[in-house]
Amino acid sequence: MAEVFLRRLSRWQADRERDAVADLYVEAYRGTAGEAFHDRQEYLRRLGEHVQLAGFELVIASAGGALVGSVYGYRAERSHQWWHGLHCRLPEEMAEITAAGRVFVMTELMVLPSFRRRGIATRLQDHLLSPSSIGLAVTLIDQEDAPARDALGSWGWESLGKITPSPDRPPLEAWTRRLRR
Repeated sequence: MAEVFLRRLSRWQADRERDAVADLYVEAYRGTAGEAFHDRQEYLRRLGEHVQLAGFELVIASAGGALVGSVYGYRAERSHQWWHGLHCRLPEEMAEITAAGRVFVMTELMVLPSFRRRGIATRLQDHLLSPSSIGLAVTLIDQEDAPARDALGSWGWESLGKITPSPDRPPLEAWTRRLRR
């Protein structure tokens, strides 16, 4: 099996590689529950919006010259507005970390099925979350996504509870990971 290499891409490189990452997205989710959500054009639209956000970061994993995984994210807004729709009270420590601009939103972690269970997803998220200025990582998942919930729990993430980011969408589950710096 080919060795897997990780590489952090600049915003410009991420934009240039967007089609390859979208192809990975389609392959990573082919045949999974909720496949209708995993639409290539919708992914490209979201990626296009997110790449413009402050602190955008994308990390890719490749083996034998082929893309096998990726993860990206961005800095959360410094206001408490980011937490709008949270169904519980935000812990004071998290509010302080948010106000300090030290919260990072991890989204779209994916690995090709043939490369899963090799620690690639763990390496991707650790590489993405490695900047020393990040104090808290957050990610949102579908409430019914048991595999994502199990993976996050095994990586040291904790469920914060339900969040409804917009009134036209069903609630999601917010997960956080404190990063010791």
